[in-house]
Amino acid sequence: MATTELIEFKLHGMRALVTGSASGIGLATAERLARSGAHVAMNDLPTDALTRAVGDLAARGCRVAAVPGDLSNSATARDVGLESLALLGGLDYLVNNAGAPGTRTPIPPADLDALTDDFWDRILRINLLSTFWMTKTLAAALTEARGAVVNTVSVSAFGGGGSSTAYATAKAGLAGLTRELARGLAPHVRVNGIAPGYVNSNWECSFGDMDAAAKATVPLARVGQTKDYADVIVYLCAGASYITGEVVPVTGGTRI
Repeated sequence: MATTELIEFKLHGMRALVTGSASGIGLATAERLARSGAHVAMNDLPTDALTRAVGDLAARGCRVAAVPGDLSNSATARDVGLESLALLGGLDYLVNNAGAPGTRTPIPPADLDALTDDFWDRILRINLLSTFWMTKTLAAALTEARGAVVNTVSVSAFGGGGSSTAYATAKAGLAGLTRELARGLAPHVRVNGIAPGYVNSNWECSFGDMDAAAKATVPLARVGQTKDYADVIVYLCAGASYITGEVVPVTGGTRI
């Protein structure tokens, strides 16, 4: 049965870049934007997953295109940004969603030996620095369009935990970067973030039985679906005209 959206966005003529959009929150966001009429550049690693995601949306009439590249490299991030600008002819919305845990199982906070220099470097590059590189590259275009940036942070930024100490620290840094970019790009560009809790997606790191955990700890008693997060991201892009520098928790009420 088709899902009826309670809130519709009319985004024809708008241009968006969504990073980390081959799956999960990024894919749901790219789909929501494209179904609302926006022209969407979809970035992720150059794999079959990105090709399939773009092909599936295009087959459903969405105006999307792939811009592959590993954003943990500053030069590649710049190239992805510039290629997206050329493809779209400008930019209204930048969704910095690319991120990775770097581990298949959570690393306990006491296991400092697992947090090697290489691990820290990988985690900080993709979860924190990539957002700065992308936003810096695209700042002029966003300013010209009076656009918006939305960053995918994490609830671990505020309470720790998550997949590792390095990941929680990177996301805490991303929350701070969101505020500073909002200061730096005001008044013409709004910069906000969301902080997801449990997510039903093919995330690399497994946290065990999330359904049971959510029923026990989340007031709304369920795991968040990727659409739940995409809805908030698109609202922060296309609406929310008096909100900037904020990171909105989207957790089903976990923190109340």
